Amino acid sequence: MELNENADIDTSQIEDQRGGGGGGGFGGGGGFGGLPIPIGGGGIVGIVIFLLVAVVGGYFGVNKMTGDSGDNTSLNQKCSQSDKLQQLDCRNALYVNSIQNFWAQAEPKYFGKSYQPASTDFFSNQVNTGCGAADSGTGPFYCPADNKVYIDLTFYKQLADQLGAPGEFAQPYVLAHEYGHHIQDLVGTEAKMRQLQQGASNSQKNLLSVKLELQADCYAGVWAKGATGTTSSNGQKIFKSLTADDIQQGIQTAGQIGDDTLQKQAGQQVNPQEFTHGTSADRQKWFSLGYKSGTPANCDTFADGAVVEGD
Repeated sequence: MELNENADIDTSQIEDQRGGGGGGGFGGGGGFGGLPIPIGGGGIVGIVIFLLVAVVGGYFGVNKMTGDSGDNTSLNQKCSQSDKLQQLDCRNALYVNSIQNFWAQAEPKYFGKSYQPASTDFFSNQVNTGCGAADSGTGPFYCPADNKVYIDLTFYKQLADQLGAPGEFAQPYVLAHEYGHHIQDLVGTEAKMRQLQQGASNSQKNLLSVKLELQADCYAGVWAKGATGTTSSNGQKIFKSLTADDIQQGIQTAGQIGDDTLQKQAGQQVNPQEFTHGTSADRQKWFSLGYKSGTPANCDTFADGAVVEGD
């Protein structure tokens, strides 16, 4: 994967809340509605607690919080320097630019709706959102209540060191998954899924959640297929190249955050009844399907013929 050094980085798509607008993240190297949707399943510390807080405090409108505003001054300066592509936060801002540029064209084409941009919020340690308070232990997530993606960039170090997904392409895959949830929110899929969950058994609720997550993985694959065609605000291509090895890194990342893998890593028995994001195999399958097809029309994980773990 090679980014284009001539591509402008549009930091207006980022809200930087990392203390002074410049902290957080780990340098150099190398990323799930009122209900927040985190990237990984039950193995990431803090997710279960956060979901309980969010259901009461965000999705059902009780104790609803508004997100903090960010100060992008330091980020703007950093991302206009000659070494901008060596900076973790600047690269991630450019990934966001690519993902949103893609969906701005793809959503009208495939869904007949105009794309509505969503900010990505860089935070450190903890953050207030439209879905309630969250901390870094939650992992990256999308909040439909305020239409924002949230990420503490130190998650990538956890992803590499603890979860076994060190590849550079793991980062845009994570962001593309979260923006997949944004598309679901815009086209109404997320709201329909929440309606179906009402009155359902816990196992059925979890299965519906799995299908939503796998569709977001598929949408991430769709973006990856079109990523080399995305352009920055100055009309330059964002990616010079995207290789088969890069896509394999995305597939590997999807496998490392499957529910079964995370349960094993946490020393638990694999329990499909508790899956919320899908098995490693299913996450890899749907990301790959999105990439190979290049169209969200092939991402209907809710269709009768779409078989996922637990069906």
